Amino acid sequence: MRSHGWIFAAETSTAKRIIACLGGNGYDSSAVVGNAFFYVLAPAVGYLLGAIPFGYLVARARGVHILSVGSGNIGATNVKRTVGSLPGAIVLVLDISKGYLAAGCWPIFALGESALEQRLGLLGLIGALLGHMFSPFLRFRGGKGVAVAIGGCGAVMANVLPLALITWAVVFWAGRFVSLASLSFALMVPLCAYLFGYSLFVCAVTVAMAALIFLRHLPNLRRLLAGTELRFGRSGQGR
Repeated sequence: MRSHGWIFAAETSTAKRIIACLGGNGYDSSAVVGNAFFYVLAPAVGYLLGAIPFGYLVARARGVHILSVGSGNIGATNVKRTVGSLPGAIVLVLDISKGYLAAGCWPIFALGESALEQRLGLLGLIGALLGHMFSPFLRFRGGKGVAVAIGGCGAVMANVLPLALITWAVVFWAGRFVSLASLSFALMVPLCAYLFGYSLFVCAVTVAMAALIFLRHLPNLRRLLAGTELRFGRSGQGR
């Protein structure tokens, strides 16, 4: 009976830790249900925001079907190469903005609980990345997510973003490969999150973010390894 009591106590303790993780401070069941709702809402809203294909819309306004030219990617780099510098800059700003909004619109719902706010923001960012990469408005085609990630990290991990952007800039300056710079950025975010002492949840989400960006850059990786990846400023089938 004593061993059964120990097992029951351990299970109760584990359940309380899970509830605390979901509900924040305390074990109020209504808070847990409310937080669980927002854990579903955040990535759903993020997905819808991320799915807005700004690259496609801006290029289409200039008479270009962006999915059929260059790399077929809706990101700012392909828009810049195939449509022009100004449209590319507009797409970059819009994609960063939707990432920032998807990750940064949750403070009002977190009611001052910074850990919950950060968790919702990161879930919103993952949703925005998935929406941007696999937009239902483009038959689940899309972009590669780096600009969206920049915006989202700026909203919830402002101390990590400068180092990640510096890494991007250094790698880009050294080789003029946008794809290689983007992959370096993706690696630096979870590394900085770990070094800065962020929680396991934050580190796990940033690893998932990096994995998504790497997944979308697999063709670029193959071209980099083959020596056929285009440098920035040249037209063709680069990023």
